[in-house]
Amino acid sequence: MRKFLILSALVISLVSGSLIHGAARPAPKKSTKKSRPVEKPAVVRRWLSSMTLSQKVAQLIMIAFSGEVQNTRSRQYRRFVRLVRDERVGGLVLINITSRGIRHAEPYALAAFLNRMQRMAKVPLIVAGDFERGASMRVDSTTLFPHAMAFAASGDPEATKFSGEITARDSRALGVHWVFFPVADVNSNPDNPIINIRSFGESPQDVAAHVRAFIEGSRADSKSKVLTTAKHFPGHGDTAVDSHLALSTIQSDKAHLESVELVPFRAAIEAGVDSIMTAHIGVPALDTPDTPATLSTAIMTGLLRDELKFPGLVVTDALEMGGIAKGYSSGEAAVRALEAGADVLLMPADPDAAIKAVLAAIRSGRLTMKRIDQSVTKILAAKQSVGLDRAKLVDLEAIADVVNTPEAAARAQEIAERAVTLVKNDGGIVPLRNPASACFVVLAEGRYSVQGQAILQELQRRTTGGKIFALDPVMPESEIEAAGQKAIACEEIVVAAFASVAAFRGNLALPGPFPKLVETLIASGRPVTLVALGSPYLARSFPGVSAYLTTYSPVPTSEIAAVRALFGEIDIGGRLPVRIPGVADLGFGISVPKRAR
Repeated sequence: MRKFLILSALVISLVSGSLIHGAARPAPKKSTKKSRPVEKPAVVRRWLSSMTLSQKVAQLIMIAFSGEVQNTRSRQYRRFVRLVRDERVGGLVLINITSRGIRHAEPYALAAFLNRMQRMAKVPLIVAGDFERGASMRVDSTTLFPHAMAFAASGDPEATKFSGEITARDSRALGVHWVFFPVADVNSNPDNPIINIRSFGESPQDVAAHVRAFIEGSRADSKSKVLTTAKHFPGHGDTAVDSHLALSTIQSDKAHLESVELVPFRAAIEAGVDSIMTAHIGVPALDTPDTPATLSTAIMTGLLRDELKFPGLVVTDALEMGGIAKGYSSGEAAVRALEAGADVLLMPADPDAAIKAVLAAIRSGRLTMKRIDQSVTKILAAKQSVGLDRAKLVDLEAIADVVNTPEAAARAQEIAERAVTLVKNDGGIVPLRNPASACFVVLAEGRYSVQGQAILQELQRRTTGGKIFALDPVMPESEIEAAGQKAIACEEIVVAAFASVAAFRGNLALPGPFPKLVETLIASGRPVTLVALGSPYLARSFPGVSAYLTTYSPVPTSEIAAVRALFGEIDIGGRLPVRIPGVADLGFGISVPKRAR
């Protein structure tokens, strides 16, 4: 009962506006006097009074959308109409899985779709996006920031603060109010297949500094206010299983959690982060090994609410992920998440089943009406805090004036260049001594990927005699072997390999015949420079290369930065924000000045 009273007091404080974008506050001292509850804002009272119990439950749910153009008579569009207009789900979250495969949204189509949804919503929708490298994570024609680890390699939290400012500005211009970033995970496990470059690094203190910087940056402009999210609590960095596939486990004891995993989350709470996203991981030090943190009362209420005093919104990671869906039905997962302390149910596999299960849990007494009202009130207060009670539609004409400004694009390119880290340089072969006599082998991760397009264009602009081979893992092995034999004829070889983080992949190894190709090139005796466009840990697989360069990101800005570094056009000064076992320590990096023109 005491826990419930504390939580109720926190909700009242949130509604009054003291907790959204505010610093965490200590628990109030006990008093014998009765405290008078703070009045809910009028708009929150009005929204609450307009909803049935079923619609209140639906407010807890966020469903996925891709932002693509949909015919209003299509089955998918009719589903949105039913869930948004009739069921009254609370919000939408942008993903890049479309009817045509994995694609980024086009800004105007995205905004137009959101306007349609907002017009039919009786209570404004809150819209979220995993904008981990700015809006470019999901939306085309926006500022191309690199991944989080690149920011840490550049050693400049001010750059991270700038990215927070631009991300907030672009988000609001597109109709997105809630950013699922910063990643507060400390990536201490080199075999982590899903966090990796999405984390700022391995040092808890450095991660905390960048987490704080992003949150501060997101509030630099009061006109582009967004909610920020620290994820994935209590820390997904020391795992080796992708929680999209199955339940992962972190084996650390409580002391290790306190000194490593929880450090960035404490910093986020102190900085007034608006929400915290749960992780679908088992934490034996805190609860039974087979209980995901998302569904654990001990973790989400005992640790996060009671011990860390977090007063804001708790949002689950996507409930359709394997770490939850393989063990629980949509309905049971929803109920357990609310029991554990979650406020927002993100992407249940079956939203209708989730609503029905929560309603059944209320009727049976498993969940109380007060518990539901508590979370609904927090969600509505969050909507009011980002101005949805005043304006919910996107100004389509203003989008082009806001997103991807030349200044932001130039700064993003500079950040990518400062991140480039030279880890090995036998014989000083980087920068390239004679690019005209070099061969360049570009290894993309898929045939129809945009990966490598920028690097190929940059190489073609700079080389006349050099040979360039663009390969993908589904090419006939004979073609790949033939390209390798031609490359061996060159005086020096550069291999640009993409190793990006992606859900459901399970690892970050080079695909198909690529490892064999790289080993063949190394065995030739020619000096081989390996450029990792993505995971810095790729060096472990190829210790025989003469030089190793890493960008921590596969985005075009990082591709351009890699080429500029190879050709001596920029200073190389990045430092590893992680250890590469058997290769280099945390903080290592070889500095090379740019060549005089």
